Formats: sequence, C-alpha cells, structure tokens
Amino acid sequence: MNSSNFTTVQNLEAAFGGESMANRKYLFFAEVARKIGFKDLAKLFQETAEQETQHAFSHFVLLHPELVVENPEALSAEQKREIMSRCLSLAIEGETYEYSIMYPDFAAAAQRDRHQSAADEFLKQVQESTDHANTFREAAHRFGLLKFVENYHADRYAEALTVLNGGQATAKVVSSDPQIRKWICRQCSMIYDPVAGDPDSGIAPGTPFEQIPDDWHCPICGASKKTFKLLEENVS
Repeated sequence: MNSSNFTTVQNLEAAFGGESMANRKYLFFAEVARKIGFKDLAKLFQETAEQETQHAFSHFVLLHPELVVENPEALSAEQKREIMSRCLSLAIEGETYEYSIMYPDFAAAAQRDRHQSAADEFLKQVQESTDHANTFREAAHRFGLLKFVENYHADRYAEALTVLNGGQATAKVVSSDPQIRKWICRQCSMIYDPVAGDPDSGIAPGTPFEQIPDDWHCPICGASKKTFKLLEENVS
C-alpha cells in the first residue's frame, strides 16, 4: 500500500491487530469451553475464530499486496524466493521489535508495578522472540545462499544440454588466488565465496576458505568443512 496514505495504513494495521487478537482470544475461549464440557460453545468460538482469521487476512492483503499469490504456477523460482524473502523480512522485523523494545519495556513497567509474574512472563518472551528472530534470519540467509546454488545447477544443466546437442563444454579453471577462489559443498552445492564470507556464521567478508575454522559447517546442510572442494569456474 502507498505509505502516503498514513491514516489508512494505521487503521488497517489496527484492524489487523484487532482481528488477530480476537482470533487467539476465541481459540482460548474454545479451549476453556471444551475443558468444562460446553462442546457447542467450543464449536461456536472455534468457528468464529476462523472467521476472524479471514478478516485479518483481508486487512493484511491490503497492507502487503506484494505477497498476494493468485497464480502460483505462473511464478518463476526467483519470484517465489522474493515473496518468501519478504515474508521472512517482515517476520524478523516483528520479532526483533518484540525482543528489543516491546517486551523489555513491558517487563520494566511490570516490575515498577510490582507485578513480578507478568514481568517474568515478558522476560521469557524476550528470549523466545529472540530465538524466533534468529531462526527467521537463518532461514533468510539460506534463501540467499540457495539462489546461488540454483544458478549453479541451472548453468550445469544448460551446459549439459549444449553438449547433448553437439556443442562444446565451456572451459573451466580453479582460481589460483585464495582471496577469490570459491569452494563448493559436495553434499548440497552451497558455494563459499571468500569475497562475501559467511557473516551469519561469524566468517567475515574477505576470509579465504583455508582460514575458516575447522569446526565451521555448511550453513545450508550442516556438512563439515572437509566436505567442500574447489569450484571450477568458467574461463573468462
């Protein structure tokens, strides 16, 4: 949505939040009703919760039209990655706000109010939100890495097709410069580029593969460093 429509954006966010909260509240009521034997009321709360979910989705679609998928079959692999990357970015943003600002502020207020049980719950949520954000960051990192893996696979298939049709394979060579020499995982084809490094694993950009600690693992499949081999690249 156009960010210049500030009031409408705020209203949609508030509506999304309200419908989302209603969904979880009614699910809680449904659980209470089931526990004490009111099955019909439990069903009513459950059905209404599902309806509130659809209301929330309708608001969210207006907030983020870039995530609307009408024809999945028409999307390219790159477009699908872009959509999922956006979802992960929004998830990271939300969880980061929760653990860095919202819950610490809530916990501090609860402690001032001498409501220790609430403070303990908020502090617990700080850790859980941190864990969630880290998980989403790892997933986003893997999506980024998989883009290069899929490009590598596509290039290999394209070359195989060329050879199959009577053409010549492209000459390949391993770079002699460790600062730019790439390595590839035999298990999943993750490509380590020393120029980029692997910051999410603590490997700074500009780190040659040979200088990576031996306990480093492939960020995609978890294979050990010794699983990697030198990558032959097309001759320029």
